[in-house]
Amino acid sequence: MATSIFYQLILKTTTMETYDTLSEAINSLQKRGYSSDFNLKQEHIECNALKLKLHPEDFEVDEVHRFEGMSSTDDNSILYAIHSKKGVKGLLVDAYGMYAENISEAMRLKLR
Repeated sequence: MATSIFYQLILKTTTMETYDTLSEAINSLQKRGYSSDFNLKQEHIECNALKLKLHPEDFEVDEVHRFEGMSSTDDNSILYAIHSKKGVKGLLVDAYGMYAENISEAMRLKLR
């Protein structure tokens, strides 16, 4: 089982595209079917349009992209491409640094 997890991590990092800007990444991932917009809450992520709440055990992170602002470290963000166990694919954009939100330990582990 550990080998399988290791292989998935290697596969995920070797096949992931790289992007210069957050908007470029969002546009590309939306074209690949990540069309829902997720918001980060303390214990879960949610999609308001679908009235859907996903707890850490209900979704997987497919890709993670980090972006740093040119003028300020307050402009740093992370883009997560996520799919749920029910097949919903979407994006979560989270600021990090000074304004990063407080989240539960389970969410922190899921999103690291």
